[in-house]
Amino acid sequence: MKTVVIVGASTKKDRYSYKALNLLTKQGYRVIPVHPAHSVIAGIPVVRSCRDIKEPVHTVTLYVNREHLEQQLSDILALQPERIIFNPGAESDTAWKIFTDAGIHCLRACTILLLTTGQFDKA
Repeated sequence: MKTVVIVGASTKKDRYSYKALNLLTKQGYRVIPVHPAHSVIAGIPVVRSCRDIKEPVHTVTLYVNREHLEQQLSDILALQPERIIFNPGAESDTAWKIFTDAGIHCLRACTILLLTTGQFDKA
């Protein structure tokens, strides 16, 4: 079972990060939501920071703006995920360069679209 970290997870059901969390869970992924102000989202325990994650991570999917993302670069990098998905609104050339220079596969894509079209594991 692949572990997927959602940075910027939300409790709001209309947010894309919430929808992605539900799709990932339904498709059998282990999901770790990250948000500093929540303890549970959709019945799943939330960690406050990526530095609280102590297990191997396959994918980090980003749902935070550039400013919030760039504050978390070292914590995300320390996870050494196989890939990072930059969802729309999470674009950062600085983060992209740091992650790709570290050998992490990065995508500018929509996690929900990848999941609904069966491309999540192929991208």
